[in-house]
Amino acid sequence: MDEYPDKVPLDALNYLAGECNYGGRVTDDKDRRLMSVVLLNFYNESCYNDDAYKFSPSGKYYAPAHTEFEGYLEYINSLPNFQDPEVYGFHENAAITKNQNETNDALATILLTQQNAGGGGGGGNEDEITNKLCDSLLADLPEPFNVREAEKKFPISYNQSMNTVLTQELDRFNGLIKMIVSSLKNLKKAIKGEVLLSAELEAALASLKNGQTPEMWLAVSFPSLKTLGGYYKDLLERLAWFAEWVENGLPKVLWITRFFFTQGFLTGTKQNYARKYGIAIDLLDYDFEVIDNEESVEKPEDGVNVVGMFLEGCKWNPEMGSLDESDPKILFIKCPMILFVPCKTTDFKQIQQYACPIYKTSERKGTLMTTGHSTNFVLMLRLPSKQDPNHWIKRGVAVIMSLDD
Repeated sequence: MDEYPDKVPLDALNYLAGECNYGGRVTDDKDRRLMSVVLLNFYNESCYNDDAYKFSPSGKYYAPAHTEFEGYLEYINSLPNFQDPEVYGFHENAAITKNQNETNDALATILLTQQNAGGGGGGGNEDEITNKLCDSLLADLPEPFNVREAEKKFPISYNQSMNTVLTQELDRFNGLIKMIVSSLKNLKKAIKGEVLLSAELEAALASLKNGQTPEMWLAVSFPSLKTLGGYYKDLLERLAWFAEWVENGLPKVLWITRFFFTQGFLTGTKQNYARKYGIAIDLLDYDFEVIDNEESVEKPEDGVNVVGMFLEGCKWNPEMGSLDESDPKILFIKCPMILFVPCKTTDFKQIQQYACPIYKTSERKGTLMTTGHSTNFVLMLRLPSKQDPNHWIKRGVAVIMSLDD
């Protein structure tokens, strides 16, 4: 019978704690990846053998040497009351994000405590303001797309799946346009007393007054955390971009951030490649190439040029050709143009890369749809990194498709 080893290997302990113990309670694979990396701070040879080992770069946090009870209390009392971001592996900019989130939560709570109806005198003026706002929003919104004409111009094609993607996107945006137009017109009628002010319309009215996007719009919309002004500007930009696509054909550079259903666009691109080369689509995934010279970019033979995303937690250094530390007080930075190239997973570039998750909003969470996709997560974008990828995992580096403002 084999004897038990003197000690369990540290990587086995890390796996046991991260995957078996905590991992059973954490369903998101990105969260489990982070948990495993954080545990490496504690399950490693230096922590085991080096009495001077520090848990953070500042050196404030460490396992104190063996002492009496009072000595441990003295060390604990010497720790800061408020931890710096570096304790968790974050960049110093994370403190700004934390403070912003706390402020936004406080303001949202204050809005919830406001009374829905005010005392007399100001109702007429408020109704007039709301009417003008509805008129302004309706005036800026274009007519729904003519999907039938688009289907004639871009018919279903075995070799060009993007035609189907386009018409599906137009259908989705038409549904959103109709919802916005209907709700705004009904609000105007409700103010005049011509229709009943339902609970949904009353909530939409309160949102418009507070400069927020109505929930009834978001229920049929692309994911967004923007306020009313930012949301409407974003919507108009998306509609204008798709109108240009209908007018002039498939662009050579695609704004992945303007698709209603991003996974449909990504699947369509892979289908084109699979059918062109006769490869089973299940064998394909995306490899990525950063395009530094965006001015003279041409339509690629395979794949798509993608723009419009933002990096959070780091920046792209074109001189290094790698991810780099964020500049102080810069929370988000424009992500460079990326060439998404479908290819077999066995043909991926073998360089040190950080697998960076792409999220549609900064909330970084969503619900599971019937298609098997999260409403927020898109895919893992592999970006070149001179540093250990674990460094960026602890930094919480991600790509965000839509900012909050």
